[in-house]
Amino acid sequence: MITLIILITVTLGIVTALQLRVYSKLKKQTELIHRQSQEIQKQLGELENQNKVLHELNIEKQQIISVVSHDLKGPFNRIFALMQLMTMSSENLTDDQKDYLGKIHQIVSDGLSMIRNLLDNRRLDEKGIDLVPEKVNLSFLVSLLVKNYKTLGEKKKVHVHMEAPNQLIVNADKLYLNRVIENLISNALKFSLPESSVHVSVKEENDFAEIRVKDEGPGISEEDKKKLFQKYNRLSARPTAGESSTGLGLYIVKTVIDKMGGEVFCESEEGKGATFVVRLKKS
Repeated sequence: MITLIILITVTLGIVTALQLRVYSKLKKQTELIHRQSQEIQKQLGELENQNKVLHELNIEKQQIISVVSHDLKGPFNRIFALMQLMTMSSENLTDDQKDYLGKIHQIVSDGLSMIRNLLDNRRLDEKGIDLVPEKVNLSFLVSLLVKNYKTLGEKKKVHVHMEAPNQLIVNADKLYLNRVIENLISNALKFSLPESSVHVSVKEENDFAEIRVKDEGPGISEEDKKKLFQKYNRLSARPTAGESSTGLGLYIVKTVIDKMGGEVFCESEEGKGATFVVRLKKS
């Protein structure tokens, strides 16, 4: 009997000791979890403050870009109009003066393109694209743009060619479609060497209207193709006359064409030029 009592007492002692040990461990773990929780809450608070600061800085950046771009657009447009007038009445200028005039014309056009891309990007970031579809004669629209860019091509000694049927109707937002084609032709000219050509064509392809803009520039590497339509992406190939780039043109092209229910892609090999293809459903 006494032996049984001793055994029970010892067992209870061991159980109590184990319970105390477990309790001690649980208490330490609870304290550790509590401290970690406090540290996590502190870090979350700091992250929240940092995110708030970054958000305010981003808003400020967008506002600065908007104000600067909008204020610059007016003077650039006026300079561009004056350059066109001067080009039309340049018969009394020397060859050197004509050459300088052409360079200024090209720089102003380049600057206007950058400003338009910045404003388009801000519009896309803030409220997306609000399309206003209408019936557009694609052949006529492209031919007008090609006519404008032929003048710029001449300044760089790049020949711009056009091939299109008399009429090909698509249902699209005319303003945004205009920006898409401008970006593609402008890019083709940027990467073209003197005495090369840019070919622009419009044709029917089954149920689609297809625009092709082909240059004879350095082409696009396989690595560049992977990030071709990403925002702020700049190709490893550089513009041939030091033209500027925001890295937004192709991103805007892709975003707009996707919204219109079309597709855009690039066919290129390094050293063999690049062809950008846009397909839209016929009206």
